[in-house]
Amino acid sequence: MLSPLTPPLLLLPILLLISSSSSSSIATSSSKSPIIGNGYRLISIEESSDGGLIAHLQINHKNTIYGPDIPLLRLYVKHETDERLRVHITDAHHQRWEVPYNLLPRQQPPPPSKQTITPSPQTTTTKEYAGTDLIFSYITDPFSFSVKRKSNGDTLFNSASDESSPFNSLVFKDQYLEISTSLPKDASLYGLGENTQPHGIKLYPNDPYTLWTTDQSAINLNMDLYGSHPVYMDMRNVGGEANAHGVLLLNSNGMDVLYRGTSLTYKVIGGVLDFYFFSGPSPLGVVDQYTQLIGRPAPMPYWSLGFHQCRWGYHNLSVVEDVVENYRKAKIPLDVIWNDDDHMDGHKDFTLNPKTYPRPKLLAFLNRIHSRGIKYIVINDPGIGVNSSYGTYQRALANDVFIKYHGEPYLAQVWPGPVNFPDFLNPKTVSWWADEIRRFHELVPIDGLWIDMNEASNFCSGLCKIPEGKQCPSGTGPGWICCLDCKNITKTRWDEPPYKINASGTPVPIGYKTIPTSAVHHNGVLEYDAHSIYGFSETIATHKGLLGLEGKRPFILTRSTFVGSGRYAAHWTGDNKGTWNDLKYSVSTMLNFGIFGIPMVGSDICGFYPAPTEELCNRWIELGAFYPFSRDHANYYSPRQELYRWKSVAKSARNALGMRYKLLPYLYTLTYEAHTTGAPIARPLFFSFPNITKLYGLSTQFLLGSSLMVSPVLDKHQTKISVMFPPGTWYNLFDLSRAIVSKEIESFSVDAPLHVINVHIYQNTILPMQRGGLVSKEARTTPFTLIVTFPAGATEGEAKGNLYLDNDELPEMKLGNGQSSYIEFTAKVEKGVVKVWSDVKESVFALDKGLVLEKVTVLGLIGAGRGFSVEVEGVTSVFDVSKLELVETEHEFLDELKGKGNKKSVMTEVKGLDIPIGKKFLISWKIGIN
Repeated sequence: MLSPLTPPLLLLPILLLISSSSSSSIATSSSKSPIIGNGYRLISIEESSDGGLIAHLQINHKNTIYGPDIPLLRLYVKHETDERLRVHITDAHHQRWEVPYNLLPRQQPPPPSKQTITPSPQTTTTKEYAGTDLIFSYITDPFSFSVKRKSNGDTLFNSASDESSPFNSLVFKDQYLEISTSLPKDASLYGLGENTQPHGIKLYPNDPYTLWTTDQSAINLNMDLYGSHPVYMDMRNVGGEANAHGVLLLNSNGMDVLYRGTSLTYKVIGGVLDFYFFSGPSPLGVVDQYTQLIGRPAPMPYWSLGFHQCRWGYHNLSVVEDVVENYRKAKIPLDVIWNDDDHMDGHKDFTLNPKTYPRPKLLAFLNRIHSRGIKYIVINDPGIGVNSSYGTYQRALANDVFIKYHGEPYLAQVWPGPVNFPDFLNPKTVSWWADEIRRFHELVPIDGLWIDMNEASNFCSGLCKIPEGKQCPSGTGPGWICCLDCKNITKTRWDEPPYKINASGTPVPIGYKTIPTSAVHHNGVLEYDAHSIYGFSETIATHKGLLGLEGKRPFILTRSTFVGSGRYAAHWTGDNKGTWNDLKYSVSTMLNFGIFGIPMVGSDICGFYPAPTEELCNRWIELGAFYPFSRDHANYYSPRQELYRWKSVAKSARNALGMRYKLLPYLYTLTYEAHTTGAPIARPLFFSFPNITKLYGLSTQFLLGSSLMVSPVLDKHQTKISVMFPPGTWYNLFDLSRAIVSKEIESFSVDAPLHVINVHIYQNTILPMQRGGLVSKEARTTPFTLIVTFPAGATEGEAKGNLYLDNDELPEMKLGNGQSSYIEFTAKVEKGVVKVWSDVKESVFALDKGLVLEKVTVLGLIGAGRGFSVEVEGVTSVFDVSKLELVETEHEFLDELKGKGNKKSVMTEVKGLDIPIGKKFLISWKIGIN
C-alpha cells in the first residue's frame, strides 16, 4: 500500500534531490573522524566454562562526546561451530538491550558479573584463539581484535586503529558505539540493507548505509527503507583463488555504517556489539552458515510460486471477480488474487465491508476459485482502529496489548484514523493476535496474510490526541495526512539521542512518522531499542496464528524485515515506481534479500505507481516471471495495469509465465534447498562462478539455482542486449536447439524482441520440467520432461539434477513423513554410450500422485541415438522401447560463434516414455554419427 512517507507525485523530484544531497553529508566523510573515544585496554582474560574466552576491557581516557564512556566492558569470544565465531562486547556490570533470545534463538553468553573486576595477569599464554576455520587474535592496548582465515592467513576483520586510520579505536557509550575494520581495496562487499542501491549489488564506497526500519518508498535511493539487515558478505580473489566470508552485527538499534572502500565503520546508538563471523569460503557456504544461525528460510506452499495479482483500489467484489475471469479468458496463469484494504470496513483489520464485499457473495466467490486451485490473500496493518464498537479493539483493550506512552496506549494515525499499536513483545498480544486471526478466518477462509505498514508506520509524529469538534480523518483528500492534534516529543535522550543517525536521509527525529522512541513495550523495553524488530515480532506472531488455524503451512508476506524474518515470511520490495530505473533496481534488491536469508522475494511488477508504459510492462513481466515471488501490484491512484489490459503485455505474460509454470517443479525444489541449506533461489552469477572477478559487480543478470541464467531487457527500445556468459555451453531455454559456447568470460549480443526474455541453461545440468498450465494445481499434475545438458559436442560428461515433491499443506518441508519424495537424476556420456538414471528417496508420495516422466531431452551430444534400453526398478521387460519416438535437431550457434571450431552438436528428444517418477529408472543408448 502507498507509503505515508511517499510524497505526492509532483514533489518527488524535489524530495529526491533533497534526500540525495542531505545523505551525502555523511557519505563523503572519508577523512579522519573526530576522536570520540580513546580506546580501551585489556586488563584480564580467562577461559570461560563453555570453552570460550572472557576478557575485561577498561577505558583508557574518558571523554563526553555523545555521552560518558562505559568504564568497564566484558568481551566474550567463542567458536560456536567450525565455521562460526562470535565476538560479544557489552557493559561488564549492567545488562544491556539485545535482540530478544526468544525471538531469535541462539546461544547466550554468560551474564554480566556483579563483582568488582581487578586487573590480573593473563592466564592464556597466547594472544590467539584458534578454531577449525577462523582465528581470533587481539592487541592489549589500545585493545583491538582481528579475525583471520586459518587456511591462508587472510585477515577478514581488523579493528586496530592508528594515526593514519580514518576511524577511531573502540568506542562504547550508552547511546553511541563505534567500531571499525580495515579492508583490502579489492574486497567486494554485499548486503547492509534494506536500501535501493543505484550502483548495483556491490556496496559502493561513501554511499550512506543507515539501518532503521522506515516506511519510506523504495524509489528513494541510498536510504534506510523497510528492513534492517546489519550483515555483509565479503568476496575476495587473491591470485585467482576466491574466498567469501560473512559478518553479522546482531543489533537492532539504529546505526550508520560508513563504507570507505578500504574500511568500514559502525556507528550504533545503543545495544551491544554482538558480531558473528562466517568462514564460507564459498558464497553459498556463507549463506548456509548465516541461516544456520538466524533460521532457515520458511517452507513455501507450492501455489505461492505461481503468479499473484493485486491492486489497491478493487472497490468491490465484482471487480475482483472480473479480474480473475479476465486472466482465465486471456489464458494468462494466475494462482493468487489479493485484496489490499478495499475489503475492509473502514480500513479496520479483521473486518469486511458489508456493502462492497458482502460475506455471502465473497464466500461463494472463494468456493468457486478454491475449487480451481486459486488462492485468496488480504492485507493486515498493525494499527488497530480506536473505535468503541470495534470488537478487535475492545478485546485488545481488555487484554492490555498496546504499546504505552506515559502509561496509556500510544495514539497514532494510520488508514483507519486514530489507532493504537499492539506490542508483539508481550506474550498476551501474541495470543490475542492469534485469536483475531482465527476469528477472521472463520469469517473469511483466507489462504495467507499480507502484513504491511509494520516498520511501524504512523501518519503523525509525536504525542497526539483526537481533536475535538472535527472529524478525523475527514474522509476527503489523501488518507495519509495527519489529522490528530500532535506536539513534538523531544524532552528525552531517547527521542533526541546525542548522535543523530541518517534516518530518512533528512535531519528529522528518529521517531518521525513512527512510534516515539521513548514509548514503552512489555517489561519496560523502549521503542528506542526495539523499533527495528517491530515487523519481525509481528511476523512471528502472525506465523503462530496462521499455523494454529488448521496446522497448514502458513504463507505470510511482510514489508518490514529483520535478521531472521525469512524463517517465517516472504518479502516484497515495497513501493516502487513504474520506471526503467526501478526495473533495474529490483534485480539488486532481490539478490540482496537472498543473501539476507529471505529467498522468497520480488518487486511489484510493472511498478506500484504512477503508471508504466506498455513497453515497460512487457519487459517487467518478462523479468517478474522469474522473480521468486511474482506479483503484479498497483496503487489506488494509478491506472489499471493487469497483464491482460494490453495485447502485447498479455502475449509477453503468456510467454514468460508459461515458462515459469513449466519450471514450477524446479522452483519448488529450490525452495526446498533454501529451507534446508539457506541457498538463495535467485542469486548473483558469482555464486556459481566465484573465481571470475568480472562477475562480482554484475547486477543485470542473475541465476535461478546454480545453472539457469536470466538476462532481462532493462532499457527501453532495445531488441538486442549484451549478455555476459561464463565459460561453457549455454542453451536457450525457450529454444533448446540454440546454443552459445563461451570460451572465457565473454559478452555476446543476443536478440531480445519485445516478447522475448533470454533465459539460458548451463551445461552439466538436469532440469525437471512439466507441461505447465493456468494454475499450479493443474500444472503440478502434468507429465515431466527432463532437460539434460552436456557441453556442446560432448563425447564425455556428467550432468546432475534433483526434484523435491511433497504435500505442500504440511507445515514442514522434509523427508521421512510419507508425504514427500526426493529424486536425484544423473546422466553420463562416455565410450559412445549415454545413460540417464534416477535414484529415488521416499517413493510413496510420488507414486501415490501418479506422476510420470514422458520425455527426456539431451543437449550437446555429437550424434544420433540407437540401441535404446529402458529399465524400471532394474527390469527391462516392463517397457516396450518400440513405442519410443526419437527426434534429433542439430544445434544452431550464435552467428558470431559459427565457424569458430565448434564441434557438431545435436539435441536428442526421447518421447513416448511413461515411467512413474517415483520409480528408479535407467535409460541408455549408443551414440551414432550421422
